[in-house]
Amino acid sequence: MAATLDDLGKSFARALRAEGRAPRTVTLYLMSVRMFGEWLTAQDISPTVDNLTRANIRDWLADLAVGREPSTVRTRYRGLFRYCGWLLTEEEIDKHPMQGMSPPIAQAKPVPVLTDDELAALMKSCRGNTFENRRDEAIIRVLLDCGLRVSELCGMTTESVDLDNEMCIVRGKGSKVRTVYFSTRTTAALDRYARIRAKHRFASLDAFWLTQRGALSPDGARDRIRDRGNRAGIEGLHPHRFRHTFAHDFLMAGGQERDLKRLAGWTSDVMLERYGASAADARAKAAARRLRRGDRV
Repeated sequence: MAATLDDLGKSFARALRAEGRAPRTVTLYLMSVRMFGEWLTAQDISPTVDNLTRANIRDWLADLAVGREPSTVRTRYRGLFRYCGWLLTEEEIDKHPMQGMSPPIAQAKPVPVLTDDELAALMKSCRGNTFENRRDEAIIRVLLDCGLRVSELCGMTTESVDLDNEMCIVRGKGSKVRTVYFSTRTTAALDRYARIRAKHRFASLDAFWLTQRGALSPDGARDRIRDRGNRAGIEGLHPHRFRHTFAHDFLMAGGQERDLKRLAGWTSDVMLERYGASAADARAKAAARRLRRGDRV
């Protein structure tokens, strides 16, 4: 009997973890395997390796493309492509069924950024000297200043934060380490939080960000940001929107793209292009207004 996609998926996950892949990457790759298996089942096809065929994969991707962004389909494509490559290496299959297939092209488009008024409203929602207010203001300022991923934010430790030098060492995707830098106001907010943190019952933990239950988790950080957004009248606010804003503001201020790539922890120019799209549009608009070619004739 042919092995099921799900059973081999568990071995695939172990191999990915052994390679040092980020937990989020492992989750996304396995999601592609699971979704393809569910699609096969819905077509009354057994979700086994024997049915991991080029034709079935093409039909699955076509169904996925209905009502979904090309970038989403591309993510699913990459996950299943990597899974097929692992199966081939492990000699579970004789040839790669997706070799030569073209992934859907993700259309670059501007990502939403936070306005100055929205940021002011967020700061206002954190007024007061409670533990939660000091912590949440510091979190918001760090996200805005450094453009961290939520996993990087929650991975900050008391040892990694250097307030005297206004910097922090964070661990990003693929366990890559980089340094990020704070503005003076963010440093002051971090200092205010650090002083009240020292009185917390979990102050002995290495995790820099604390809650009443212990260390702040990525899901907990998303909840805190969503709650602060609701208080400020910003519906559906999430930590990644600060990353969009960070990239936009950096480029609008004349920052170099290579510097942004290093500060944001990107290894691909694709992400640089996507996150820089809103700033590129704004710069192009400003340049067109300065030129006003039609006003000269």
